[in-house]
Amino acid sequence: MLDKSKLRFETKQIHGGYKVDKTGSRGIAIYPTAAYHFESCDHAARLFELSEAGNIYTRLHNPTTAAYEERIASLYGAVGALAVSSGMASIFITISALAEAGDNIVASPYLYGGTYNQFRVSLRRLGIDCRIAADDSIEAFESLIDERTKMLYVESMGNPTCNVLDLELLGQLAKRYDIPFVVDNTFGAAGYLCNPFDWGTNIVVDSATKWINGHGTAMGGIIVDGGNYNWRNGKFPQIDGPSEGYHGLNLCDAFGASAFIVKCRVDGLRDYGCSTSPFDAYLMLLGLETLSLRVRHEVESCRRLAEYCRSHPKVERVSYVGFEEHPSYANAKRYYTMGASSVFTLELKGTLESTVRFVESLQLMGNMTMIGDSISVVTHPASTTHKQLSESDMAAAGVTPTLLRISMGLENVEDIIDDFEQAFAHID
Repeated sequence: MLDKSKLRFETKQIHGGYKVDKTGSRGIAIYPTAAYHFESCDHAARLFELSEAGNIYTRLHNPTTAAYEERIASLYGAVGALAVSSGMASIFITISALAEAGDNIVASPYLYGGTYNQFRVSLRRLGIDCRIAADDSIEAFESLIDERTKMLYVESMGNPTCNVLDLELLGQLAKRYDIPFVVDNTFGAAGYLCNPFDWGTNIVVDSATKWINGHGTAMGGIIVDGGNYNWRNGKFPQIDGPSEGYHGLNLCDAFGASAFIVKCRVDGLRDYGCSTSPFDAYLMLLGLETLSLRVRHEVESCRRLAEYCRSHPKVERVSYVGFEEHPSYANAKRYYTMGASSVFTLELKGTLESTVRFVESLQLMGNMTMIGDSISVVTHPASTTHKQLSESDMAAAGVTPTLLRISMGLENVEDIIDDFEQAFAHID
């Protein structure tokens, strides 16, 4: 028999979660249902007490979504995955499963603007303190950890700076203090470019809206459980202890290595309701089938455009992690299979006004807050993704008035270069 656990990524992205049913259909069915029939009241009771697996309500579980979750878990080599409504929801559900009022999390300074705001504003209103490291050194993270720290959080590639931290050393730090290491792997393209589990990560979150979907057609987030954290260390009684919402059920006893991802499903989705729709899960499945092909093209195009911009007289600087002068070049080469992603940033010479004029002169690139789409996208972080940050926080995140984030799509890169040329003609 073929050992499917040893299949390569390109095969898993098609066959993961795919089973031929009695109809013989090649495509995975979309189940547009909110509820499910129970065989009996006793059957319903077993489902609700979690003693038997099955469908209760699509807020918790759906056959289409289950196939998608199984495919993601297969790509990562993980024990399980949970689809949620957005990348931000994946982060919030993860934190809510691990921390409560009085606890804290320690995070990287290189964060997406929405994540930064959730951490520094919304979570603090819930009594959860987010401590942002001063820099990317291990010492900066370690100095913030105490007995109430419930997770160490980083992005595998920072947004928008593309900084890559030393994932292995951070994983060792988290293990030394016996806290979960959580990585936002949106830039890692579902494990194709970067699989944080190879470097000591315990939990991965991902904005599936980006490279997983790949076509800008659906919102979604994913939580992936590596099954490699010891929840029986006394720090997480909500996982290894009597569950208040399930008559004292101990999730570790009932589900073993999958206890965390089950916690996120049966408490997070049940209580917060941020589930994905079956149709969106289906779109994610379609996106996954071509992920490796898309991403490889986009990464190669990104390098070509970055090289063009680096030599242009109206560009102040290019920050592309695939160039040796980038501070994260060595880490990217180690942790990313292609040494880079399909995103880079550039700073134009001039002012905020001339930068806006350049963006608005582009004709092929979409002016959107999006990455990982099939269309190439330009984003001006100072007026969009990081607009809510203070000037000092923007500076700490590497965002300047003339900074642009470029995400490459599937077009011929030479056409994108021509688009840049005509846009440069509109600025001094």
